[in-house]
Amino acid sequence: MTTWSRKALLLTVSAAAAAGTLTAVGAPVAHSRPAGPAAPPLSWGACDPIPGTPALDGQQCATLRVPLDYRAPGGRTVDVAVTRLRTDRPEARRGTLLVLAGGPGGSGVQRLAQKGEALRTATEGAYDLVSLDPRGVGGSTRATCGIPESDRHMVTLRAWPAADGSIAENAERARRTAESCARNGGPEVRSFTTRNQARDMDRLRAALGERKLSVWAHSYGSYAGAVYAQEYPDRVDRLVLDSVGDPDPTRVAYGWMANVGPAVALRFPDFAAWAADPAREAEGLRLARRAEDVEPLFLALARKLDRHPKESGTPGVPLTGNRLRQALHGSLNSDTAFAPLARLIRAAQDPAGRPVLPPELTGAMPDEDATLTMAVVCNDVRWPGPDSGYARRVAADRARYPLTAGMPVNISPCAYWKYEEEPRPPRMTDEGPSNVLMIQSLRDPATPLAGALKMRAALGERARMVTVEQGGHGMYLGNGNACGDRVVSDFLVTGKRPARDAHCPD
Repeated sequence: MTTWSRKALLLTVSAAAAAGTLTAVGAPVAHSRPAGPAAPPLSWGACDPIPGTPALDGQQCATLRVPLDYRAPGGRTVDVAVTRLRTDRPEARRGTLLVLAGGPGGSGVQRLAQKGEALRTATEGAYDLVSLDPRGVGGSTRATCGIPESDRHMVTLRAWPAADGSIAENAERARRTAESCARNGGPEVRSFTTRNQARDMDRLRAALGERKLSVWAHSYGSYAGAVYAQEYPDRVDRLVLDSVGDPDPTRVAYGWMANVGPAVALRFPDFAAWAADPAREAEGLRLARRAEDVEPLFLALARKLDRHPKESGTPGVPLTGNRLRQALHGSLNSDTAFAPLARLIRAAQDPAGRPVLPPELTGAMPDEDATLTMAVVCNDVRWPGPDSGYARRVAADRARYPLTAGMPVNISPCAYWKYEEEPRPPRMTDEGPSNVLMIQSLRDPATPLAGALKMRAALGERARMVTVEQGGHGMYLGNGNACGDRVVSDFLVTGKRPARDAHCPD
């Protein structure tokens, strides 16, 4: 394993460029010779409308049929929805770039519609852009566990403890959800795994007639992309891992959740500084005179709402302390969400106010979406069992990270999961092509830098990492850092990346 020094974070991209220390990887490749099993060609046509996402001119969709169980490749199949946006500069085309959405549960078809035009411009037409809805998502084969509606709200799917910190209700909900999945989910639910997503990605590569794919992967998609590169290293051209989690194969999804407490604590001061800025005064959104007063204000308001929920603009869905905490967590992904969060807090403080809840908090998640989100994280790795000390861990986490109130380490349906999990997730190693570029914010509330550093160390000389001097989740074409965007685009277009790990200042 190659040793990686954190001193490398002090290097800047501009210094690397000035010193001539950008190296090219992933030289142009021939894409006409498929590797692995042959797959029938795809039949492309118009995409079905996506609610809330404008149609993208030229985007096409198709269905890829894949084995339900890769151990029985001639048996039952499931459908995977795939999409593409062909280059508008055929003379510049060098291959195909696969776009992986986050989640689990993110739609690649939707993400390509949202990012495709900007990505095509940023990469100068060098790629046909493709994506997929992983099995269980969007237009792909779906399944349900039959989870009751009351258990499918964001604040019940996320295991927020009771106001007094007790987890008895969480444990009972987790047990009945796992039992419902065992009773109703069937083999489709068992097949919702990261490893199967990687296998499906390789089937897509073969169906496209490509020998290799380049990949831009975001959030959970970065983990799926890293798994694909570990399992099929000779089939990846250039790989961008944008906001990635700890790859420890003994605790991947469980560890990701446990990291949320410290991640939110590290990111919250960005919101506090914004909310205390005198510039907010004219907007009516200044919450305190000093940044250090914003957290006590927020915690006191959440405790008050624990005792006395406030009627919201959505009938029958009051603003509770845990809904406020969940709104905070979602709002920390981007600075653009700070103003709506401040308005929510202001309305909650106003005796006559009726807070407008974020859309994700106004109702229950569809059963198919809730099923998929749980199934992937529960199938991928064995979680600690129900008698392993959850109450003790929650109490300690609540004391140390009050903004998240113990939720990140609380019990989930995975503690009672009835399916056998996949073989242990692959261990990320430095064995493979040196063709990975990681990009990461310093204060990511979902996939914190500490976890990304572990992925970086595991990949050794296979990777270079660019850190960005800001907070938020999802950096490339996402949070407005021109330096980070430029480094990733240059890598995808030219294959050049910093010779050493680098840092993008504001």
